Amino acid sequence: MKKYSHMPSEIRDANLWKDGELKIEWVRRHMPLLERIDKDFSSEKPFKGLRIALSVHLEAKTAHLCVVLSHGGAEMFITGSNPLSTQDDVASALVHEGLNVFAVHGASPEEYERGIDRVIEAGPNLIIDDGGDLVHAIHTKYRHLIPGVIGGCEETTTGILRLKAMDKAHELEFPMMLVNDAACKHFFDNRYGTGQSVWDGINRTTNLIVAGKNVVVAGYGWCGKGVSMRAKGLGADVIVTEVDPIKAMEAVMDGFKVMTMREAAKIGDIFITVTGCKDVVTMDDFMEMKDGAICCNAGHFDVEVAVAVLKAHALSHGPARNNIEKYVLPNGRTIYILAEGRLVNLAAGDGHPAEIMDMSFAIQALSARYLAERRGEISRVKGEMLNAVPSDIDGEVARMKLDDWGVRIDTLSPEQHSYLYGY
Repeated sequence: MKKYSHMPSEIRDANLWKDGELKIEWVRRHMPLLERIDKDFSSEKPFKGLRIALSVHLEAKTAHLCVVLSHGGAEMFITGSNPLSTQDDVASALVHEGLNVFAVHGASPEEYERGIDRVIEAGPNLIIDDGGDLVHAIHTKYRHLIPGVIGGCEETTTGILRLKAMDKAHELEFPMMLVNDAACKHFFDNRYGTGQSVWDGINRTTNLIVAGKNVVVAGYGWCGKGVSMRAKGLGADVIVTEVDPIKAMEAVMDGFKVMTMREAAKIGDIFITVTGCKDVVTMDDFMEMKDGAICCNAGHFDVEVAVAVLKAHALSHGPARNNIEKYVLPNGRTIYILAEGRLVNLAAGDGHPAEIMDMSFAIQALSARYLAERRGEISRVKGEMLNAVPSDIDGEVARMKLDDWGVRIDTLSPEQHSYLYGY
């Protein structure tokens, strides 16, 4: 695939590609839905002549999605959506494959923003975003490129919240597919994927037992439900904090204790934020915590746990273990922060299981094709730019997954369909 000669890839080390290739091959063998889509895309070339800008956590599963899109004819421009989730060997493997990559692990704020700029400067026709940074950049810094954008797909809750705010203010200039809201995304990715991968990250990083500990989960959306469920399965006593009374009721009825963060701070051993909001764990909360309490974040941005404020007020801080920072509070107690308060499942782990991301990325790929095939047909009226993933895409992904499992289900007879739906 031809790359722009004036935009050479910017990665850590081009010689790491063999290790990255092994990772990509491993997940490929466990992502059968994308393999089916790959065969279709390779023959149909739905993205021929189009440039796709992608900002998603750059690890092996994302890399496989990028390869599948490139097989569909797209010229790919890729960056990460979190400074700590990029895997340098995977980035190297994609460059070796002929794709354009602008991402390094541990990127500084300036390096991270440069990666975002580089993929937008390519003049994308389609955008695949995770958290909304690409959409924000093109609307604020590269508005002259907006006419060339057919539309985009948003992967996560945080990004959709940003899109809804833009759309409500009539600031969104092109249609976006709300991939996170698809049933096959949030039911399984957010609940089962986040639930498992968060604990993978915590357990491999701390090497401590979960059973018998008080685990505090801030936020009881689909991600919070998954984290709480897995914590309970590991033997923890789970406490949920919430601002939504309905979700708080649900947590109580699911068998969890519910209280305020200030109350939970006094008794918690492990704290996990999954809200999409900021200042969920504050300095006042830190001061109430036990000596040795562990805090981490599973929301998109590193603002849920107030790490910057903690750093400013701590008597001292320094590494306690790889991906664990130790902070000594003014009261003499020690607090541990995992992965700098960034996404613990990706900054301290490999993210969601391959089989889960197979469904999510299948929806991404099919939604991107949907946009490409309907360029000019989807509404570009301001305030009407947000588009649900069509139910037939959701259903197609679900049927493919059941088929992969060897599971058969019943179908409605014409009479049953008429009885239920009147036609």
